[in-house]
Amino acid sequence: MIDADGSQAGVVTIDTALAMAEEAGLDLVEIAPDANPPVCKVMDFGKYKYEMAQKAREARANQTHIVVKEIRLGLKIEAHDYETKKNQVLKFLGGGDKVKATVQFKGREQTRPEMGFKLLQRLAEDVQEMGFVEFAPKREGRSMTMVLAPVKKSGKK
Repeated sequence: MIDADGSQAGVVTIDTALAMAEEAGLDLVEIAPDANPPVCKVMDFGKYKYEMAQKAREARANQTHIVVKEIRLGLKIEAHDYETKKNQVLKFLGGGDKVKATVQFKGREQTRPEMGFKLLQRLAEDVQEMGFVEFAPKREGRSMTMVLAPVKKSGKK
């Protein structure tokens, strides 16, 4: 058993431990039920529960939520439209989100998957200072997809 001040009280009977907790005006809490003999501590259980809830809440607040944004490109994309899509990808990567770039193949374009691969490679090269290729371009039915992830900033604490 552990006293309210944190010192070891040694092995005591349950009745004695309950009496000591009652005398201190605190609760007897079983900390390690699997130990032999079980370890108990005299403490304020309400305060303990509150502190555990605070730790859990703080851990949830510090979690990062990774979002995957999607950008769709056509194989015959014009230069200005490409620049717009590239800027959108840079904005997403700058915000810490992953980006899934998809090239849609229409009609006879399906016979030329290497053109879609070149387009995705060009996009990856254009945004390499902000992001890196997490999943290389891969053909999936009538489309080809690639996932870009943001580069971790080394100066961040």
